[in-house]
Amino acid sequence: MFSGVIFVVIKQSGVKMMRRFLLFMVFMAAMVPVAGKGYKIVVKLAAAPSAQVFLAGYYGSNIYLKDTTLTDATGRGVFERDTLLPQGLYKIYLDQERHFDFLLGADQTLTLTNTGFSLEGLTVEGAVESVEFLDYMRWLRDRQRELANLDTLLSRAEGMEKDSISSQIRALSASVSTYWKRKSDQYPGTMLAAFLMANYTEELRPEDIPAAYTTNDSLRWVYEYTYRKNHFFDHLDLSDERLLNTPLLKSRLDTYLEKVLLQLYDSVKPAAYALIQRASGHPQTYRYVTSHLLNAALASRVMGMDALFVDIARDYYLSGKAAWADSTTLAKIRENVIFLEHNLIGQQARDVRMETLDGQPFRLYQQNHLYTILVFYEPNCSHCNEFVPRLYQEVYLPFRDKGLEVVAVYTMDQKEAWQAFTEKYHLADWTNVWDPHHLSRFKIIYDTRTTPSVYLLDREKKILAKKFSLEFLKEYLGHHLGGV
Repeated sequence: MFSGVIFVVIKQSGVKMMRRFLLFMVFMAAMVPVAGKGYKIVVKLAAAPSAQVFLAGYYGSNIYLKDTTLTDATGRGVFERDTLLPQGLYKIYLDQERHFDFLLGADQTLTLTNTGFSLEGLTVEGAVESVEFLDYMRWLRDRQRELANLDTLLSRAEGMEKDSISSQIRALSASVSTYWKRKSDQYPGTMLAAFLMANYTEELRPEDIPAAYTTNDSLRWVYEYTYRKNHFFDHLDLSDERLLNTPLLKSRLDTYLEKVLLQLYDSVKPAAYALIQRASGHPQTYRYVTSHLLNAALASRVMGMDALFVDIARDYYLSGKAAWADSTTLAKIRENVIFLEHNLIGQQARDVRMETLDGQPFRLYQQNHLYTILVFYEPNCSHCNEFVPRLYQEVYLPFRDKGLEVVAVYTMDQKEAWQAFTEKYHLADWTNVWDPHHLSRFKIIYDTRTTPSVYLLDREKKILAKKFSLEFLKEYLGHHLGGV
């Protein structure tokens, strides 16, 4: 047993591997080998004679070094220890261009032979799950080729031919699902079965939709959406921590968050919390799901999803329920909460007291326009030099007589640079303000860690939108204030 060891990490982004190694300390219970009879993985790599070859294992979308071997002149090498590895998906890795995956189940005595580093040249002897997984990968590759051909034909087809091809695509999809179920029934309880069924989602048949929901398209859509949302994880067992050692759980979580759920905070939050609750009885899965949802919420480009980050941070991390989080992690999370908690969409914007360019006192709440854009910028920010002048020309000028005001906040303390910026871009007509001594705490209240930082407020100063594009703004104001 060990609590920490230096691993080589290969970072994955989508399906393409980032071409680099990183070294760092890993302290993960999921990484600790399991006591048992041990593993013995023989590799025969004709394309890698007298070479150092790595055995790496997945954890989510990352890949961690587990073992190394030096092959002989024929390319033969052995990975061997007296402890078992965690079951999951593994990789034989020579370099950034030469590597291949295989599945490791309960039986960890096997031989991998590959004429190169491709799926075509790979053979597996020994462990049945590993052999079956290779068969599956080849079978799936052929189905994917069929699907690609059908998609091409569908894009060119018309009329009844289009219907026929669509039917073939549905039949192909059904054949993949049938394969997953058949192999799962053949090898119940195995890593292979867990991996295959984690992909499976029961399709809703038209005849299973209650008649009350078929009377119009809107009701039908609601039923279909609710079904997909509620049954997406029916066959992915969150109690099976072996799935952490594959990219599947991350992939399924991302698909659920980004493609299944409505991209609205009010829709995503209850679904996300339900997932955390389902995983809560299984420490490693609970940790992974909670961490992934926290990070996904913070990184999301969906407007308003930062509120989900604040919720998860408060309810799980800052409340003490995330025992795995060290003091450095908690400090960073707490910092992000401090910068986000006062400017969430739907909240009342905080009033700020500042000073105009000509030295007059200013308060945000003295504005009485239908809409107020609050933009924070600095002149040496390249994006600000593009965004702020366009905001003036493309949004402020067309809508200023229709109920719009812009409050442009200079975030630094060099008045000459500020004045030069406003003169360069002819920004005198809107409200230019600053707070050189930061008495209003605007940098925290409105999160100006990056600029431009921009908000849309209604007449009552409720935050309607933030971090939006000019295109969004023009469309929104065009709809609510009339076209230009």
